[in-house]
Amino acid sequence: MEHKGISLRPFIGAKDYNLSRSFYRDLGFEETVLSHDMCVFKSGALSFYLQDAYVKDWIDNTMLFMEVDDVERFWRELVALNITDKYKYARLTPVRAESWGKECFVHDPSGILWHFGEFNK
Repeated sequence: MEHKGISLRPFIGAKDYNLSRSFYRDLGFEETVLSHDMCVFKSGALSFYLQDAYVKDWIDNTMLFMEVDDVERFWRELVALNITDKYKYARLTPVRAESWGKECFVHDPSGILWHFGEFNK
């Protein structure tokens, strides 16, 4: 089977939809409102849908990986945002080296785990 995909857009939920919207805007994603309970966030050619929907087991098991060009720079910019002060349940985990590259982690206010990584070149 030959895939001719153009994009991949995961759907994620939010415990507090408006808080999560604010969080992702603060992270630098561009928001487009699609309806009263769904929007799409973009970063260049990458995007994901945010829904006003919360199912604890779903949220607690959602992880996304976003490759960035320079994870160290990304981390410094992330820390400068002070998101853990602004968003009570947001958490950050510093960059760590792995055999395949480096990554840092961000938990959004609902608990969604983001991996931001850079592969070895």
